[in-house]
Amino acid sequence: MKTRVIVLGAGFGGLELTTMLSDALGDEIDVTLIDKSDAFTFGFAKLDVMFGREAPAAVRNSYSKIAKPGVRFLQETISAIDPEARTVTTDAGVHEADVLVIALGADYDLDATPGLAETNEFYSRAGAERLAELLPGFTKGTALIGVCGTPFKCPPAPSEAALLLHDYLTARGIRDQCEITFAIPFQVPVPPSPDTSKALVAAFAERDINFVPGHRVSSIDNGRQIASLEDGSELPFDLFMGVPKHRAPDVVLASGLAEDGYVPVNPQTLETRYPDVYAVGDVAMIGVPKAGVFAEGAARVVADSLIARLKGGEQPGPYSGTGSCYIEFGSGRVGRVDVNFLAGPSPTGAYRAPSEALVAEKQEFGSSRRARWFGT
Repeated sequence: MKTRVIVLGAGFGGLELTTMLSDALGDEIDVTLIDKSDAFTFGFAKLDVMFGREAPAAVRNSYSKIAKPGVRFLQETISAIDPEARTVTTDAGVHEADVLVIALGADYDLDATPGLAETNEFYSRAGAERLAELLPGFTKGTALIGVCGTPFKCPPAPSEAALLLHDYLTARGIRDQCEITFAIPFQVPVPPSPDTSKALVAAFAERDINFVPGHRVSSIDNGRQIASLEDGSELPFDLFMGVPKHRAPDVVLASGLAEDGYVPVNPQTLETRYPDVYAVGDVAMIGVPKAGVFAEGAARVVADSLIARLKGGEQPGPYSGTGSCYIEFGSGRVGRVDVNFLAGPSPTGAYRAPSEALVAEKQEFGSSRRARWFGT
């Protein structure tokens, strides 16, 4: 009997895990990848869509292109997970696993911030597409980029949105008629890296972007066009662009896997408290950012462990908690921050200044994964 591996969620973690298992084991293993969506979109591509740099269809990577030995993709909606029995119920039936990997990411809780559901967020694919339609009609006033809760995916992304919005309005010749305000719960844009944060704050100042650190948006009054912050202060807006509060998907919360909102795992192996059940990526509670590169790294540890178990060999070393994030600084420039969250008593980050080389490196980051995961 082939070992049956079920992977829930076809994001960075699920795609990398199934690719590694197929590359190493081929038809010797039975891998099922389940996701409710029909396509994958890189997180950074949503900014490209929002500012009209890419069409929505151009950034979608269809799961129908997945053709790997030993792997089948099922577009199904998951309704229940039983981690003890390692069974998964979907709208198409029940699936049984020998090994179960939860890689369902984090969902957006619009209702956690009163008023947000009636305005705009740019973290979902649909939200980015909606703003791509609305932004051409914004010609004057204040655009407010506000973060509604922590932790949130890709911590540099709201900073990128502010800088790219400056470019967008400048290119349209209306920047002097608009104000940009950016509110974030952190005291600095990228807490693990003082140098990165210093560079971003300098970039905000150069572009006359009003940076409001240490403040979370707690509610939105769309009638008055006011965002309330958790300390009771208020920020006016003519256009709101929000980062919703995140939480684990409902099906994960109902499964008994979660504690304090996310799934606790062994930080070295990504194992949950249930035998042969793992969690990787944004859904896991492990002390690293909610970003694709960290999900990918965690998935590699799980894949290497399963490959060693099935083929024989040494188990891999512990998950390192390292990753690199590319940061759009505007004006066609890209920087990078290399962070390590698990090696020492506190996270550390090394800053690489924007350069043409990093623009090309970011492009290679995306194209290499499209080729590896989708064969395109």
